[in-house]
Amino acid sequence: MKLAMIGFGQAGGKILDRFLEYDERTGSNIVRAALAVNTAKADLMGLERVPEERRVLIGQSRVKGHGVGADNELGAEVAEEDIDEVMSAMDDIPAHEVDAFLIVAGMGGGTGSGGGPVLARHLKRIYTEPVYALGVLPGSDEGGIYTLNAARSFQTFVRETDNLLVFDNDNWRQAGESVQGGYDDINAEIVERFGLLFGAGEVRRGGEVAESVVDSSEIINTLAGGGVSTVGYASETIEREDTGLLSRFRGTGGDELDAAQTTNRITSLVRKAALGRLTMPCEVGGVERGLLVMAGPSRYLNRKGIERGRKWMEEQTGSMEVRGGDYPLNDGDFVASVVLLAGVTNAPRIKELQQVAIEAQDNIDEIRDASERNLESLVHDTSDELEPLF
Repeated sequence: MKLAMIGFGQAGGKILDRFLEYDERTGSNIVRAALAVNTAKADLMGLERVPEERRVLIGQSRVKGHGVGADNELGAEVAEEDIDEVMSAMDDIPAHEVDAFLIVAGMGGGTGSGGGPVLARHLKRIYTEPVYALGVLPGSDEGGIYTLNAARSFQTFVRETDNLLVFDNDNWRQAGESVQGGYDDINAEIVERFGLLFGAGEVRRGGEVAESVVDSSEIINTLAGGGVSTVGYASETIEREDTGLLSRFRGTGGDELDAAQTTNRITSLVRKAALGRLTMPCEVGGVERGLLVMAGPSRYLNRKGIERGRKWMEEQTGSMEVRGGDYPLNDGDFVASVVLLAGVTNAPRIKELQQVAIEAQDNIDEIRDASERNLESLVHDTSDELEPLF
């Protein structure tokens, strides 16, 4: 799938950078056009692979290049004020050569969570290609303001995009790791999963066409209808033939792969992907649409196994709209299952996020009211003792 990818805000820019590194390393050529947008000049300067001419600093008249300080209302305002500058930077994007736009943003901060939906609305007004967002939820330990931002941004992204793909930091942070190390690991997980998903259907350098191809239309149709999506992933390492060792996918019958064992391995990976750690935890039953992608060397991709895995997904989701196919990676040393679950209807994390945000908003209102009362009391107490300057 060929994407025009926009990294909005600090987290979005860093993830965009990782996608460009992934493209360079694997030859996937997913990102056909890249743009980084931010209100903080230092964040833009810290990017490594986004070309300088593809970095747009907005809000200079309001925040002087210092960011919006986790104020996503201000982030939305400066994005709206400078949207012409952002859209002008996209004028040279060959829209006829891309299948969709993907806005990548952290949903807990100010710039991406506030400005990302603004950009989505303008893109949908001008272009006919789908506009998706990849939103990263903050961890529950990051503070109430970030949770409140995420709850607001979540609702706005769902309204303004054709689909919101969610990655929940809370489900991926490891105990005891540094903040920077944790985010680096999380960004790597994001790119690994979504890189394989969006890479399906695109022939890599020296690659071959899939036997049962998953092309961009399959992904677009799965994401059609709007709403929220999550992605599951599972993989197993295979030992290449030139090592002289037997593959874990190989049976005992010499050089020929054991078809039954290969089929069982594939169906097992599909189950692990769908029932394991999703990018956003949810109840699989009741999901509206699904897509299965099996990636790896073509001789390990068994059509019978893929079909069996697809039917199993139909049974688990209760949906008759489950697509599936293979993505040959003949230079790879792994076989992986990527499961896209679209139209999520039951996600406990989102309900929790919204409840915490309501409580945080109530708390903020109480603090603001108390602050106003204290200020009035302070002014009243001092006015009896001091003469005004004017």
